[in-house]
Amino acid sequence: MKSFDLIVKNADIVTASERYRGDIGIHNGRISVIAAELDAAQAQQVIDAEGRMVTPGGVDAHCHLDQPSTDGSVGADDFISGTRSAACGGTTTIIPFAMQFKGQSLKQAIADYHQRAEGKASIDYAFHVIITDASQAVIDEIPEVIAQGYTSFKIYMTYDALKLTDHHILNVLEAAREAGAISMIHAENDDCISWLTERLKKQGKTAPRYHALAHSPIGEREATHRAISLAELVDVPILLVHVSSRAAIEQIYWARGQGINIFSETCPQYLFLTAEDLGIDDSFHGAKCICSPPPRDTDSQNAVWNALANGTFTIFSSDHCPFNFDDPRGKKLHGDNASFDLVPNGIAGLETRLPLLMSEGVLQNRISAQRFVDLTATAPAKLYGLYPQKGSIAVGSDADLVIWDTDLDKTITNNDLHTNADHTPYEGKRVQAWPALTLSRGEKVWSEGQYHGRAGSGAFLPCAVPFPVRG
Repeated sequence: MKSFDLIVKNADIVTASERYRGDIGIHNGRISVIAAELDAAQAQQVIDAEGRMVTPGGVDAHCHLDQPSTDGSVGADDFISGTRSAACGGTTTIIPFAMQFKGQSLKQAIADYHQRAEGKASIDYAFHVIITDASQAVIDEIPEVIAQGYTSFKIYMTYDALKLTDHHILNVLEAAREAGAISMIHAENDDCISWLTERLKKQGKTAPRYHALAHSPIGEREATHRAISLAELVDVPILLVHVSSRAAIEQIYWARGQGINIFSETCPQYLFLTAEDLGIDDSFHGAKCICSPPPRDTDSQNAVWNALANGTFTIFSSDHCPFNFDDPRGKKLHGDNASFDLVPNGIAGLETRLPLLMSEGVLQNRISAQRFVDLTATAPAKLYGLYPQKGSIAVGSDADLVIWDTDLDKTITNNDLHTNADHTPYEGKRVQAWPALTLSRGEKVWSEGQYHGRAGSGAFLPCAVPFPVRG
């Protein structure tokens, strides 16, 4: 009888803290042995990594798939296409969002999202919960949904259909503190955005490029400071999502210096796009890159790179939320030349997240390979209660592995990607790295340029609470 279902031999194994050569033995979907050398005769199958880097499968802790909306817009990807795209880019665990509408219970929102995911995902997944209605009845639900494995909640400070008042944010933070959960905050000042939008539109400035002016770094800075202050008042950790600007990063530096427990996230668009990608003229083409916060200038881009390298950012997520450009339910929901404030927000990034950061981060010596693993797999698994099952190469962990090709000259084109989106904001970007092979619980989901995943093979993962229950 064979000891292993699979052995990955000659691996340059990279974890969040170590890098070493070895073989990885896999049995029943989990890593059972890591050794300097394993006997190939003891395995039903052997994959030779040929000295290439092997990292944990990516954990993308911020993506939007088949998320219901209030405005009639429809995202490009559901759980079939989204998880396919993720697997082909080296991600083996995703955490999208169960959206609560106003007047709806959290349990109803979670049940609806399970129906959307059931039988479709080809990789494993967990759920965050978006809270848009923090009534007392909803606050009272929070301990029960946490006990069921939904241990992270997203709060918006902007968007009319989603935003909470500071009072309601405090109530959510207090409930999270009492149960050991984590709250994620979209920090932009809604009144600053609406005030600037009104004035831009009065001047006839409605093209996509003006989205970047309406969503000012000043508004992000103020909301970031306010979110930090609310967390300090309640004495609870929070995660600031999709941080985009030097101004917001400086607020995080300040908070950390005060001993306030703040986690933070950034995304590829703030490293690889700038405000100019929203257009340098008034054409509608720039709508493809409308997201919030928007890409900033090169100064903020440099600040984001520095914050990735020095540990300011905890995790690196895609914020994948694509809307098709040529779809009346997508970017053109309100017509071919709609005002920037009426264009659905979001861009694609699930499949390109890891190759971009490996190419421009690790291979350009901006960050170490170990830091790459921490940002993209280990830290998100820890923060959302999935570690060490996910985000690790260790005995007992799920055999979610990526073998990397790192000597490529590959040009990203949407035709080569596996999303249902009709465009990528990274069209024409050249990368030197791409996964040669992705394993999800020991099974090939991507190999030699071919997708091998099966809809429905991904499992839902209840999350543990990441922090002590303090009551």
